[in-house]
Amino acid sequence: MRLLSVVARRVWAMGTVTGKAEEPSAPGNAAGRAAGRPASLSPSRAADFMQCPLLYRFRVIDRLPEKPSAAATRGTVVHAVLERLFDAPAVERTPARARSLVPGEWQRLLAARPELAELFAGEDGGQDAERLAAWLSDAERLVERWFTLEDPTRLEPAERELFVETELASGLTLRGYIDRVDVAPTGDVRIVDYKTGKAPAPQYASEALFQMRFYALVLWRLRGTVPRRLQLVYLGSGDVLTYDPDEADLLGVERKLHALWEAIRLATDSGDWRPRRTKLCGWCDHREQCPEFGGTPPRKRGR
Repeated sequence: MRLLSVVARRVWAMGTVTGKAEEPSAPGNAAGRAAGRPASLSPSRAADFMQCPLLYRFRVIDRLPEKPSAAATRGTVVHAVLERLFDAPAVERTPARARSLVPGEWQRLLAARPELAELFAGEDGGQDAERLAAWLSDAERLVERWFTLEDPTRLEPAERELFVETELASGLTLRGYIDRVDVAPTGDVRIVDYKTGKAPAPQYASEALFQMRFYALVLWRLRGTVPRRLQLVYLGSGDVLTYDPDEADLLGVERKLHALWEAIRLATDSGDWRPRRTKLCGWCDHREQCPEFGGTPPRKRGR
């Protein structure tokens, strides 16, 4: 298991949204890398393939750039604030302090990713101060709502922004970042993830928990203990979704990931990356290259 610095994590996280950065290198399988196959699987990339195999190809194989998103950038800032707040003594973890961290975390992110300034560019090319102020206020409101869902003065996380990586017996490497890991005096482990959007409808809860089951599987394989609880904190709607996994559940996740990985390998070897049209296509940056919208995917190198 490896830890990356806070700044590196944020830059990497934003890079996966814009297509301008790669995941930290993983050992993976040398033969697989030589054949041009991806070396590992993360929750985000697994979700991409399940949503649309061609989207996975655009992001992982072609690494097409994507425009910065104000919502995703706000999420990165909010996550940074909630992480950094725990640097302060418990008594100082107040809503006012959390709000005060927002502008500084935005500046830190902007220093690492100067191109994000275009999110708030005015018609004259300068900064639209009013739009930026409204965006920062939205981030502050999300941070403040967190205090209605959890009490940080009573929490002492064992890990924050934890990068985890494990190789299964099959050779498949799993990796990702966990927002927070809590360990109770009894030794029970809780995995916590912050979401700046709204909680999904009940019929989509299992999809939302896929990422958390993924992390639970990784921690189980790394530490030998099944996490006691998985918790999603939705700051956009003020909801908390919890789930208590068991070994049978995580073994099912492992089988699903192996099947998914085999499908990715077959698509990589055959070049058959079929698009899947859904309501999410409206938010995709790659419609110009998508056959579903009359586009043509870029020609792969060496073909």
